[in-house]
Amino acid sequence: PPLVQAIFNRDIEEVRSLLNQKENINVLDQERRTPLHAAAYIGDVAILELLILSGANVNAKDTVWLTPLHRAAASRNEKALHLLLKHSADVNARDKYWQTPLHVAAANRATKCVEAIIPLLSTVNVADRTGRTALHHAVHSGHLEMVNLLLNKGASLSTCDKKDRQPIHWAAFLGHLEVLKLLVARGADVMCKDKKGYTLLHTAAASGQIEVVRHLLRLGVEIDEPNSFGNTALHIACYMGQDAVANELVNYGANVNQPNEKGFTPLHFAAVSTNGALCLELLVNNGADVNFQSKEGKSPLHMAAIHGRFTRSQILIQNGSEIDCADKYGNTPLHVAARYGHELLISTLMTNGADTARRGIHDMFPLHLAVLFGFSDCCRKLLSSGQLYSIVSSLSNEHVLSAGFDINTPDNLGRTCLHAAASGGNVECLNLLLSSGADLRRRDKFGRTPLHYAAANGSYQCTVTLVTAGASINEADCKGCTPLHYAAASDTYRRAETHSGNSHDTDEEPLKESRLKEAFFCLEFLLDNGADPSLRDKQGYTAVHYAAAYGNRQNLELLLEMSFNCLEDVESTIPVSPLHLAAYNGHCEALKTLAETLVNLDVRDHKGRTALYLATERGSTECVEVLTSHGASALVKERKRKWTPLHAAAANGNTDSLHLLIDSGERADITDVMDIHGQTPLMLAIMNGHVDCVHLLLEKGSTADAADKRGRTALHRGAVTGCEDCLAALLDHDAFVLCRDFKGRTPIHFASACGHLEILRTLLQAALSTDPLDSVVDYSGYSPMHWASYSGHEDCLELLLEHNPFAYLEGNPFTPLHCAVINNQDGTAEMLVEALGAKIVNSRDAKGRTPLHAAAFADNIHGLQLLLRHQAEVDMTDKLGRTPLMMASENGHTAAVEFLLYQAKANITVLDVNKNTALHLACSKGHEKCALLILGETQDLGLINASNSALQMPLHIAARNGLASVVQALLSRGATVLAVDEEGHTPALACAPNKDVADCLALILSTMKPFPPKDAISSFSFNLLKNCGIAAKTAACGALPNGSTCPYSKDRHNAIGLDGCYSE
Repeated sequence: PPLVQAIFNRDIEEVRSLLNQKENINVLDQERRTPLHAAAYIGDVAILELLILSGANVNAKDTVWLTPLHRAAASRNEKALHLLLKHSADVNARDKYWQTPLHVAAANRATKCVEAIIPLLSTVNVADRTGRTALHHAVHSGHLEMVNLLLNKGASLSTCDKKDRQPIHWAAFLGHLEVLKLLVARGADVMCKDKKGYTLLHTAAASGQIEVVRHLLRLGVEIDEPNSFGNTALHIACYMGQDAVANELVNYGANVNQPNEKGFTPLHFAAVSTNGALCLELLVNNGADVNFQSKEGKSPLHMAAIHGRFTRSQILIQNGSEIDCADKYGNTPLHVAARYGHELLISTLMTNGADTARRGIHDMFPLHLAVLFGFSDCCRKLLSSGQLYSIVSSLSNEHVLSAGFDINTPDNLGRTCLHAAASGGNVECLNLLLSSGADLRRRDKFGRTPLHYAAANGSYQCTVTLVTAGASINEADCKGCTPLHYAAASDTYRRAETHSGNSHDTDEEPLKESRLKEAFFCLEFLLDNGADPSLRDKQGYTAVHYAAAYGNRQNLELLLEMSFNCLEDVESTIPVSPLHLAAYNGHCEALKTLAETLVNLDVRDHKGRTALYLATERGSTECVEVLTSHGASALVKERKRKWTPLHAAAANGNTDSLHLLIDSGERADITDVMDIHGQTPLMLAIMNGHVDCVHLLLEKGSTADAADKRGRTALHRGAVTGCEDCLAALLDHDAFVLCRDFKGRTPIHFASACGHLEILRTLLQAALSTDPLDSVVDYSGYSPMHWASYSGHEDCLELLLEHNPFAYLEGNPFTPLHCAVINNQDGTAEMLVEALGAKIVNSRDAKGRTPLHAAAFADNIHGLQLLLRHQAEVDMTDKLGRTPLMMASENGHTAAVEFLLYQAKANITVLDVNKNTALHLACSKGHEKCALLILGETQDLGLINASNSALQMPLHIAARNGLASVVQALLSRGATVLAVDEEGHTPALACAPNKDVADCLALILSTMKPFPPKDAISSFSFNLLKNCGIAAKTAACGALPNGSTCPYSKDRHNAIGLDGCYSE
């Protein structure tokens, strides 16, 4: 803008003239800078004041949020800064990096500006986005005067940035020695660490600040202090190639053999780093262990071998490094050099006696690794190592020197070097091995020959070489796969080319095209040389299946073209057709080829699924489009759920696929096709919350009120899932809100049960407009209020109470309050009681039970407390005459029994219709604790000896159920042992498992009783026997010859019997 140009020209008259011409004083450039920014930058006070007085915004921000005050501070224009501050410029303004004018001034050595700013600040330790204070910035710029000023003004020495770095870290890293000395003099911690454990010595060593290193060492810092990774300053110096620092550290006594967390010493780092040669020499000359192994077993020579550090490897070897030192995988330095293709280093290692036959990872030779990664020079070098024998090449007349080991030796997976070379794809390596006598028919543990590997990698030249050399072209591996199977899917099996220096090139597409073309030529060559495309693997798959499964369209076309018999394979569904494989894996090009070849696209797999079903289920819209355009049917059902492709698309939310299927136009009612449960695609879309699919299906004519076999519609499902958009779409298409399922439940019931408040609100409003008089109860008489109460959805219950407060009177007399307390829903129970009061608290269901009965049945103490607070009658009986206490006792709810007895003072003498008390019921179900609680509240013999309608006392029942502690308690309270029940059994006989056993026991006991000589059988005993039905037998027996009725009594003075009980 002209105004900015005038400012940069320092032409105040031009500026004034432009302002008089109404030039916009806050005009912005491309970076949103105003004329005031420019004036503050150049520091022209007169222009600056003119602009401010003319209305310029002193706190305007540019694209990076810099204000004119920031600009003045950056340019060290203290007069401009004073003027801006005078006119209320924001001294705390932050840019996008949260830097204030103080940060900017400190970084740009603007001492006078800092002096002007500090008095206006509450603290000088304000941090920017990275956590750095003004002191960090001042130290970073190395300005001693600024650092001193900030320290004098209260700047903190120990303030850390977000990486826990203090200002002194930056002084050490950048070599500002005088600043560092000042900070130390002011009390800075020379052993401070950042988040990763780096000390000042680490940082100075990393950047090669030799003077700082010397000063720190003179200050006595710990020379071998490790960081979080276990690296010392010497590790860092060697890694960064700072040989002068390394020398200083070694001279000061640094440990040259200290390992880090992974077991690497400084020598390991010196061996591998780009500029570590001098450091390595220094360490070796100062006693570093050249054979020190890391936790993975790597020696410094291994590290040198990774990057082919030739000179360093020689130094290590000359100083005693073990040539064949193996790491934990078994790899020696020779393996590593072969893996990374360092021929010169291989020569050095071999010259110094490295074992070329040493086994490494997976028992591989170095030669395995060299050929696997395609390094032919390394291969040649390793093959010429042994010079043990010489053979004539089968391909030429030249003599080739062979290795001092059998090159047909397999690794632990049975793979020879030739397998590795075939997999690597370097034909030169392959030829070298074949020339050296490699066996091309050798099979690995998977039954694969080198030709299998060459075909799998789509290596045309290697395939040609192996076939020309006599490899069997139709040989199958352990899975029944021939090389043709692998070639058909070759792009999938191709090994990643990690040795190439251009692995990150931008021309990946041309490279991929080139590989696809080579794979095609490989397949073509195999077919031209007798490969049989009809051969099947052990699962029944042919090469056509493999090409389809891995989406190689060109390979598939070639296979179909080369052999017409392949058409049978395409149409075969055993085990799975190629069409299914292509569709399942989303290979639309291969699918298109097959679709154009086949007549019937609706062939089904063993589960009854078509290719179209699989494509839809997997969400491959392109494949769906291919199949529908070629006439595949969208109505073929799979066997288990009877789903069509439309069901699969709707259930998985594949809207585009669904659109294509509907538009195929097979049937007018295509959208209402049902599965085995009567579900339509619309129902499945609703159930899974796929709104787009719902809208599409409704727009395409899907019936909104269609019901499944249980009478449930899409609206029922929408109420369950809680998808408001789905529900709104259904209601917009006139779905009937009061539709009922086979149990009479409406969507309103489901929404209430699931707690979907907004859904419920929408449905209730719709129901009012549909049929305001419908009571909305299901066939069991339950209303939505019942369901909301039972499920504990307070918000839904509140809405229902507002909608119809008398709904509790409708339907089943087992009220919503019954439902709430029986399911321990205290919130909804309290809401009902507060809203409806006493009229619901003592309400009875069809069996006469109150909510208090329900709470007792569920052992719901909170429910009991709530109901009793609202005047529930504690001793109200149901139609069986049972009180809540009796309900709790019969069900063994100890807590409820205890509460009703001790807190509610329930009456324990109440009898039910069978004259049972709570004590009878507790004993009858074997609830010992409940019975003892009741007994603890009474000494009343009338209750203890109370008989029910079967003349059974609690003692009878407790004895029969083996409740020893209850029997003891009853006896101690005076329970009679002579009372008989309707069977004529005393409590003792009640212990018998059945009536017959009880009769036998009575007979035995009566016989065992020692009667006095002058007494006959007592009337009690006779009555007992009479009741047992065996009195006649006893009378017939008469007295024994010695005049006694019990021959055992004289000899058994301590006989155990019930004599005392009888005589009582």
